[in-house]
Amino acid sequence: QVQLVESGGGLVQPGGSLRLSCAASGSIFSIYAMGWYRQAPGKQRELVASITAAGRTNYADSVEGRFTITRAGRTAYLQMDSLKFEDTAVYFCSVRTSYNTGPAYWGTGTQITVTS
Repeated sequence: QVQLVESGGGLVQPGGSLRLSCAASGSIFSIYAMGWYRQAPGKQRELVASITAAGRTNYADSVEGRFTITRAGRTAYLQMDSLKFEDTAVYFCSVRTSYNTGPAYWGTGTQITVTS
């Protein structure tokens, strides 16, 4: 059984920082990429950032320069700086097992609320 365990969510003021972690465990033959998505109320889930096994990263335009995704083995991290109100959402960790498919596994999500 595959599990993605997320941690690090919470409340933060605008301009603040948070760091999310996602640890993947279980029977995953190979990980092509790990990523973070988010879903705000009334909106579709969107890709925030991803990182391949080779270290290639991809960011949504809205977080470029503010968020940094890194990875160590089967754990992915999302460092979020200069947080804005519009970053408020549930953040989901994901795992892709091949380059030509979407996420095969999802975490249960962690809430990030940016509030003054």
